Amino acid sequence: MLRILAFFLIVLVFALGFSWLADNPGSVQLTFLGSEVGTSFMVFVILQLLLVAAAVLGFWLLRGLFKTPGRIGGFFRTRRRDKGYQALSTGILAAGAGDAVLARRMTRKADKFLGVRREPLVRFLDAQTAMIEGDHGRARSVFESMERDPQTRLLALRGLYLEAERLGDDTAARAYAEQAARIAPHVPWAGGAVLESKAMAGDYRGALDILEAQRSNRLIDAAESKRLRAVLLTAQAIEVSDRDPEAARTAAVEAHKLAPDLTPAAVAASRALFRLGDLKRGSKILEAAWTAEPHPDLAVAYVHARPGDSVADRLRRARRLQELRPSHVESHIAVAHAALDAKNVPLARAEAEAALKLEQREGLYLLMADIEEAEGGTEGRVREWLGRAIRAPRDPAWTADGTVAEVWSPISPVTGRIDAFRWKVPTQRLGAPGAGTAIEAEPAGPVLGSLGVEPSHAAPERPVPGPGFGGGAIPAPASDAAAEDGPHVGVNGASTAKPEGGLRLF
Repeated sequence: MLRILAFFLIVLVFALGFSWLADNPGSVQLTFLGSEVGTSFMVFVILQLLLVAAAVLGFWLLRGLFKTPGRIGGFFRTRRRDKGYQALSTGILAAGAGDAVLARRMTRKADKFLGVRREPLVRFLDAQTAMIEGDHGRARSVFESMERDPQTRLLALRGLYLEAERLGDDTAARAYAEQAARIAPHVPWAGGAVLESKAMAGDYRGALDILEAQRSNRLIDAAESKRLRAVLLTAQAIEVSDRDPEAARTAAVEAHKLAPDLTPAAVAASRALFRLGDLKRGSKILEAAWTAEPHPDLAVAYVHARPGDSVADRLRRARRLQELRPSHVESHIAVAHAALDAKNVPLARAEAEAALKLEQREGLYLLMADIEEAEGGTEGRVREWLGRAIRAPRDPAWTADGTVAEVWSPISPVTGRIDAFRWKVPTQRLGAPGAGTAIEAEPAGPVLGSLGVEPSHAAPERPVPGPGFGGGAIPAPASDAAAEDGPHVGVNGASTAKPEGGLRLF
């Protein structure tokens, strides 16, 4: 609209100008080489304007004549560039679709028309095509050459990081992630990888620093940041609990405040307080956590708060937990174990039977077998309870990525993911001998013992499930071995092998 108004304004100015000239006529006399030419002033102005227009037109034609060779060359260069980018686009699409033949052909074509110096994405396409073809050595070589170019360094580090993960080289993967984090701390994959690698290496202080930097840069949600910080602080507290109870208390108490529902944080905080002689505060933390959600680890920490307590004192503490959650199955189990330790077999049987009315599972039947044996029952009765245990659903356990751990761990031993362990039932495989109709909910993964010992195929000595107040170990029947998800994963015996897979950057 403004352009139209400007155009009409210019036309109006010219019209007014020529109208004024028409109202005020004049003459112009030119004398050149003895000849005299005369005309009106309006004609003279028109001739001047035509002369300027002719000069401009001539200059444009002359300039175009001199630029013609360059324009012809530019036309062919543009055409060549367009062909190159078309080949590059087609090649990237082919690589994403897994068409190695077309991707390699387009790589050569793009390199011919563009070249790696002009377009770094040609090297990226070359590396992607090599990955699809299975030529990982060539892919790594291309990424290493890209790393020397500041323009493609971050992309190259991403590729080298994923390739190192594919090979299971955690040291190299961690080094590439740390380089990328130094170059671009705002990149989520680099910060997340460094965070997980430091946690896996036990550098919880460094992991907390990375987490704080991510939170400051708003790369992670506030709620998720609080949860991960609580997990890392809990792990740090467990690690230093023996040598530095004060530091363990500070870290664990903060973790419990950040995540009150994180059972290991409450346990770590209470144990650190017990070590420092603060029995009252530690007990309050466990009682609050037990009231929110009873857990066997809480019962163990609460009942064994004072190492010098008698079995009668421990039974009284177990009854205190039962008063907080009288109708919960874990309350009955805690009292039953404590009563069995105190040789109060009738109370142990009553509590175990009350627990069985609420929930039938393997550990309760094994507990009944212990009670039967402590009561002097026949071998047939004990075997009957053991047989029921084989067919019963399994007890809840710390489970992450298809593995079952005997104790909580801050990271998954399979993927390295932080806060992966959850307290749930690792259900049995469908069709396993004695498994009944249970269906496998967790994928059967590698499971190791708590000391990192490789399992044998023979039936192991299995400790009685539950809070662990006693009862000894009961030999598991041979048929029960097939119903297990595999060997257990311990904190120090985790396998960190990475699954095989191709590289995908886009």
